[in-house]
Amino acid sequence: MLDQLNGLEKTALDELHSLASMEALEAWRLAYLGRKGSLTSVLRSLGKLPPEQRPAAGRETNRVKLALEQAYGEQAAALKREQTLRQLSQEQIDVTLPGRPVEPGYLHVSTQTLCEIYAIFAAMGFQVVETPEVETDNNNFQLLNIPPYHPARDMWSTFHTTREGVLLRTHTSPGQIRVMRQYCPEPIRVILPGKCYRYEQVTARHESMFYQVEGLAVGRHVTMGDLKGVLTHFARQMFGANRKVRFRCSYFPFTEPSAEMDMDCIICGGKGCRVCEHTGWLEILGSGMVHPQVLKNGGYDPAVYSGFAFGMGPERIAMLKHGIEHIRYFFANDLRFLQQFA
Repeated sequence: MLDQLNGLEKTALDELHSLASMEALEAWRLAYLGRKGSLTSVLRSLGKLPPEQRPAAGRETNRVKLALEQAYGEQAAALKREQTLRQLSQEQIDVTLPGRPVEPGYLHVSTQTLCEIYAIFAAMGFQVVETPEVETDNNNFQLLNIPPYHPARDMWSTFHTTREGVLLRTHTSPGQIRVMRQYCPEPIRVILPGKCYRYEQVTARHESMFYQVEGLAVGRHVTMGDLKGVLTHFARQMFGANRKVRFRCSYFPFTEPSAEMDMDCIICGGKGCRVCEHTGWLEILGSGMVHPQVLKNGGYDPAVYSGFAFGMGPERIAMLKHGIEHIRYFFANDLRFLQQFA
């Protein structure tokens, strides 16, 4: 048995040192150390030896096994080093070659849509004003006719900060208060774009972070007819002159009366799909006449001044315009999606 083990060790080591590839090394491992290998067969035959020979044979078998395993590890490391050096010599980098040109960038589809919205409203005399994304509870709710514990607060799942009374704005409407207090008693015609935050379940049309564009017009003799005319003109400038729109009664605490504006779904042609929830219509914005209390909170006398306000999501506008079926595509950073709008 001992002579057999010594012969097996010598033969295995001689073969190992002559191997030149990782494939051959793996074949060697299976032939000697594998479950059906030569050394495993010797181990299984120990039970057939006389009892007095088994201890010595067992010790020798373990020594040979450790020696072969150590030699296998050293040979594997040597072959990997050789393979790496060979690869480096074949793939040398010529540092004198010119670098790869940087491709020109382009605007994200959300930004492109925002620019189109700006242009349409700029042609109607609206100016763009940016307001803070971190707001006070006072501006975000209370001055917009939503006092503490008002049931309307359930419409917004709010991200609060560790500072009492400070939160991530749930809509761009607090910008109305800031702009009115800045320009009062002058007439106002502004749009207020920016990001909003709500703790909502992600669906085909909703995300926890999204863009919104608020609109506000305040002056003497501003009517609901002005609101409908401005928004209908916007829809037909954005989507085409033949688009159908409709206004539905709604409720917002900061407008009275309030209305939702829908447009026939471009994605399904009004037949019904997942995006329009199988109604054939897709809500694109909410609107209404500015509530007298909000006008008063902004510094205007509601007996003299009136105004209208509206809010829309540019991602939803882009979904309609380009036939996009899920809002998550806007934030996934998938070049296959983004490069379609380059």
